[in-house]
Amino acid sequence: MTATTSRPQFDAPARTIREVDYGFFGPGSPTWKVWTAPTALIGFQRAVTLEHFDPDLTAAVADVGGIYSDPRGRLDHTFAYFLIAAVADSRMAIEASEHLMRVHAKATGIEPISGNRYSANNPDSQLWIHVTGWHSVLKCYEMYGPGPLSAAEERRYWAECVIAAELQTCKPSDVPTSRAEVRDYFAQVRPRLCSSERARQGMHYLLFTPSEKGMKLWAGSRLVAPAAIATLPEWMRVTGGFDQAAVLDAAYPPAVRAAMSALKSDRLKLAVARHGIGQMTGRLLAEHMRAGVPVNPVTVTPQQAKALYGRKSSSSA
Repeated sequence: MTATTSRPQFDAPARTIREVDYGFFGPGSPTWKVWTAPTALIGFQRAVTLEHFDPDLTAAVADVGGIYSDPRGRLDHTFAYFLIAAVADSRMAIEASEHLMRVHAKATGIEPISGNRYSANNPDSQLWIHVTGWHSVLKCYEMYGPGPLSAAEERRYWAECVIAAELQTCKPSDVPTSRAEVRDYFAQVRPRLCSSERARQGMHYLLFTPSEKGMKLWAGSRLVAPAAIATLPEWMRVTGGFDQAAVLDAAYPPAVRAAMSALKSDRLKLAVARHGIGQMTGRLLAEHMRAGVPVNPVTVTPQQAKALYGRKSSSSA
């Protein structure tokens, strides 16, 4: 039995996205560029699908049931959190991360395959979410967007990935710092990854959401899914039970690249965010696009931000 049946999410932030500072990365960072590109929608669908290869996360998702009762809301809040970590000011990022960890602390239960207790805040599971998220969004940016980052930008992107991990329970020292280390990480964790009836149910639900959850979500998921699947290695596709024909792998990339290159205006990018993901993500992206210079136009570290805006700091002030 699980300790909770509520849907883990965080409430829509009361603040605007960038008031006090430039957050952890700032203008010109590859993180800002990659996470606000329209290709992030494809990368996000890829990431939440891969989440289910971790048996503890599969149990948490299935027991809480949020993706089945409210898939659009669940996905909107999840992507909004990633976007806040990437481009929001440090106060919003710290407040969002602490709220999410409090909610995740209640998401515990028994993983039915092993019989062991799981926790959504488990560092290994949090690391899997973090690495697959950052890797997936970059992979789709490269495959369907402007193409590979420069060597300097890629080094910076993975360094920023390590910084963002400080907002979660995983150890920054465990986070890959290069593409080669990402490959090593996948090889290292592969023996504990698995698929199951509930994992496949979750993966297929996210890739091909049923029409009763809304025609926009039904159509959008099916439009994006082949693009997400085309980026994945064969072992993941076969293990997850969502492999697709080679003709789709060949036909989709040029078509998607053409579609992404057409999304040059902010208006079109916002339409993709609002209709492809949700209103909260659309609101945050709109705030990011029109945000001016913050009160303190610098970047800070997560440790500095926690000292200023964390719960312990607030309670002792």
